[in-house]
Amino acid sequence: MGTMNVSLPETLRAYVEKRVQDEGYASSSEYVRELIRRDRSRERLRAMIIDGIESGPARSLDDAYFDDLVASLDEST
Repeated sequence: MGTMNVSLPETLRAYVEKRVQDEGYASSSEYVRELIRRDRSRERLRAMIIDGIESGPARSLDDAYFDDLVASLDEST
């Protein structure tokens, strides 16, 4: 695992230390890793939402939709 040093103003350093203590993280590094994972997940979710919006009009998930889905699966086997 690589190492990265980050300089923080005193107020942010104190905030991180408090979050580590209050939330039970083992270290400030663990806390920062968790924040990065959450940010990465948020970015992936945002990309999926944009893909969904750009994919065209929505279709109702009614019985006809699932019938068509099953039929397409039957045709592919």
